[in-house]
Amino acid sequence: MRIRKLSLPTSDVSKSAGFFRDLLELPTIGNSIQVGWSEIRLIPAMQAAPRGVHLAFNVPYERFDAAIAWLKQRTPLQREPDGNECHVLEGDWQSKSVYFDGPDSSVLELIGRRRLVGPAAKLPFSGSDLSCLSEVGLPTGDVEGTVAEAVWTFGVGTLAPASSSFGAIGNDEGMLIAVDPHRPWFPERRHLPSAQGLEVLLDGVATPGTMLDADHGWKVQAA
Repeated sequence: MRIRKLSLPTSDVSKSAGFFRDLLELPTIGNSIQVGWSEIRLIPAMQAAPRGVHLAFNVPYERFDAAIAWLKQRTPLQREPDGNECHVLEGDWQSKSVYFDGPDSSVLELIGRRRLVGPAAKLPFSGSDLSCLSEVGLPTGDVEGTVAEAVWTFGVGTLAPASSSFGAIGNDEGMLIAVDPHRPWFPERRHLPSAQGLEVLLDGVATPGTMLDADHGWKVQAA
């Protein structure tokens, strides 16, 4: 599954575009941010911008240390209470992650996934090494029901069995993270999930369809 396009409401389109362009070195034309095969289209928030949006970006697993060094030169990393900045997950995830603050109190993540084998690179790490938008957080009052609906609607799998508060829909190339709206985002747990006004366009799924959550204001489509 791939996240082809995300429409992201923001309090200041120009300021948010500058963040993705200048801090993450991503190609930006107007309100359109290109992240590998994914596009983030910034739109003015109709009312208040959602605060607590979670987005993750895939980086090559074999270049993850370089990704950390590059990012730390550009912005502070979020930490766990013990000071840990790098988060390693085995089991179903097979990944390494670092987190950092984005526009409108968003929680952004660079993640290297061991199962995705990329070409060897000798150039210094840069924004061009971000291969895609790989996760979008979607708060929902019924996590297990939302996961089941997505599996049925789009014909996709899950990374692991969902719990009552968290479920990862999709695969290493693209995931929708269904999350309880009262579960603050890891690692610093400063922000509750929000996705008001977000619209996600998928491809690489088995069946076309649409899902939406009127209570939390998000919509997912696969053409």
